[in-house]
Amino acid sequence: MSSIKKSQVCNLPPETKLIGKWHKRPYKIVRELGNGATGTVYLADSPEGLVAIKMGLNSMAITSEVNVLKHFSKVQGQVLGPSLIDVDDWVTPEGTIPFYVMEYLNGQDLFTFVSGKGSEWIGIFMVQLLGDLDRLHQAGWVFGDLKPDNLIIVGPPPRIRWLDVGGTTLLGRSVKEYTEFYDRGYWGLGTRKAEPTYDLFAVAMIIINICYQNRFEKNGEGIKQLKEKIQRKPILKQYDIILLNALQGKYENAQLMKKEVVESISRSTNATVHNNKKQIIRKKQVDKPKRRGKEKTSGIMETFLFASFLLLAYILYLFGQMM
Repeated sequence: MSSIKKSQVCNLPPETKLIGKWHKRPYKIVRELGNGATGTVYLADSPEGLVAIKMGLNSMAITSEVNVLKHFSKVQGQVLGPSLIDVDDWVTPEGTIPFYVMEYLNGQDLFTFVSGKGSEWIGIFMVQLLGDLDRLHQAGWVFGDLKPDNLIIVGPPPRIRWLDVGGTTLLGRSVKEYTEFYDRGYWGLGTRKAEPTYDLFAVAMIIINICYQNRFEKNGEGIKQLKEKIQRKPILKQYDIILLNALQGKYENAQLMKKEVVESISRSTNATVHNNKKQIIRKKQVDKPKRRGKEKTSGIMETFLFASFLLLAYILYLFGQMM
């Protein structure tokens, strides 16, 4: 591995063909999907269809990530990360490059999905993410480098999934990888010890990042600065207590945070349905002489009310699937 340079792993052109040394499976590079500290991920063609290949700079790092993916496959409940398909080496004239092949998750990034579908999905994805994190933590791991770049929305039905497990760390150790904006150490709000509260801090920062897509830098005021950012956005204010608790490490586990998010969504949805009912009744009382206008307005309000009920039913369905 000492002869392998980063440029050889990070700059594979489309149509590059490779065959695994041990399993002899052929792959053809389609395009790069992303890169990080431990290697580069490519979309590739295989006999089984499209897959994602992680080409590594270091065999030990690749082995560690493979072990994490294998462990994920044994965790009961929802699949935590992409499914592991193959592990092998690619022999080149310059040296041997370790790689592993995983399920290709085709979907939308978190920001694009929420921008197109609406802010009500923020709470739903929080519940999904927290449920997955709870299973991960109970299995003895912390995600570590949790950020939007490592998340994708697949479906239907829409479901949040993890893309990269390179930063996953055993509980109690120092976090292996982190990105400053989502790192509580950067904000002066905790250590980089791998524990559930570290991931929950990152969840809160991801939600804040959805509303401030241009990441802002710290000004030295820590929680005061983040609290001000939350108060400026109506979407964030709905979850202000939850976000502040997560930022300050007040949830012992993801299940407690998830429970409060579910309760917040339920209150908000019930309030919307109740207000819509009141508006329909008020319209009927005020607009009795205006039959045609009344029917049009009432039709619009009833349609909106019906949509609210559908959304509530869908949320309850998702919660049932994740419990």
